[in-house]
Amino acid sequence: MSGVNISPNYKQLMGLENNEALLGGVVAVYYAGTLIGALLGGWIGDKIGRIRTILVGCAFAIFGATLQTAAQNVAWMICSRIITGIGTGHLNAIVPVWSAETSHYSSRGMFIAMEFTLNIFGVVIAYWIAYGLHDDPGAFRWRFPIGFQLIPLIVLAVGINLFPESPRWLLSKNRDDEAIEILASLRGDGDPDHPDVVQEVKEIRETLRLEDSEGGAPTYWNMLFRYDEQNIPRRITVYAPESFASSGFSETTSQLLSGLNNVSYMICTILPVFTVDRWGRRFTLFYGAVAQGICLILVAVLTKPEFLAANPTGFGAASAVFIFLYTGFFGATWLAVPWLYPVEIYPLRVRAKGGAWSVVGWSIGNALVMEITPPLLNSIGWCTFFLFGALNFAAIPVVWALYPETAGKSLEELDVIFSTKSLFVWSAEKELRAKGIDPDKPLAHTVADAAPDMDEKKQQVA
Repeated sequence: MSGVNISPNYKQLMGLENNEALLGGVVAVYYAGTLIGALLGGWIGDKIGRIRTILVGCAFAIFGATLQTAAQNVAWMICSRIITGIGTGHLNAIVPVWSAETSHYSSRGMFIAMEFTLNIFGVVIAYWIAYGLHDDPGAFRWRFPIGFQLIPLIVLAVGINLFPESPRWLLSKNRDDEAIEILASLRGDGDPDHPDVVQEVKEIRETLRLEDSEGGAPTYWNMLFRYDEQNIPRRITVYAPESFASSGFSETTSQLLSGLNNVSYMICTILPVFTVDRWGRRFTLFYGAVAQGICLILVAVLTKPEFLAANPTGFGAASAVFIFLYTGFFGATWLAVPWLYPVEIYPLRVRAKGGAWSVVGWSIGNALVMEITPPLLNSIGWCTFFLFGALNFAAIPVVWALYPETAGKSLEELDVIFSTKSLFVWSAEKELRAKGIDPDKPLAHTVADAAPDMDEKKQQVA
């Protein structure tokens, strides 16, 4: 929406010329839709499967994008953005779950990171389309970039039918033959008796048995009080033109820098494709939070009015560099991992709903940031970046204390990691080592080996 938000025709038609709060609200309301869509998608995903839920998400998004393209007033635009958000919520909740459940544990992070490289590639295309039309005084300047999203949505809706259903979901629905056939094609070169296929089916079945023995319906209400996952991604991309403008650049230069920033952002999203499984989730989040916090604080210092007045070219250029670095570090770290981690840690029977909860947190956080960023930039200016930098640093102790490493372990092995009675990472690792399990290495213990301990824990919880 960055290119749309600065279109004079769009602002005039929607009545947003002198209403920054409503401008931010039109952007933010999309995330109300993603919240609703995520909760629906998580529930539907457990009922009808991952692939069909992706189709439902595509249908909502296509309908909403069509309405956005034809919008004639702000109420129309708000309603259509909610509908589009519902579709996106379905996709955001289910696609990472499907990817995690079908990929091998050694490449699970890589595949989900690749999804976000492609996601940002779409953002880059959309931005440069908008930039190429920035001299157009009419409605085509903003309607065409919005309508362009229909192309990948239609391609996804058609192409997803060529991909396999999640074998874990199929086993949970007692469709064992289909699940084994898919696992054989993914893991065993078509051989259903391949040792890797037999072992994975055994672990999934044992996990389902243990989850069924826990009792209780896997509802959102139960999950709210039994699981805790927080995801607070930071977005500066949508308001990048305003961020560069606050550094002293003209409107045209700000738009150009924003487009180049999106390109560098996309390039940086390629890094976790190769590193997130090798370096692990915790280290990726640690160095990302530190680097992002430093970059934003330096942007705040460099955009202080006294400095810009003394040397607008020098300080403006320096602040632009750190905005580029911030989005680059975000793309390399916190963009992908918060989507990957939730679908790894939730048990199979609530994994789709767990993915939905993560989208709920993402939606609330993004809606809040999108809504408050314009008035913050207008009221406290450069101090806005201090606030965002502090929030990045605040994430470091949370990750250190509460996020165990999940890289290099199958989804079923992670049930062993979370079978401990400990809340904090260090005490959970101590408990696992006391049982002869090294959490820093691929587990030799299968879920079945750990079943007595897991059963005991579930009985105590009950």
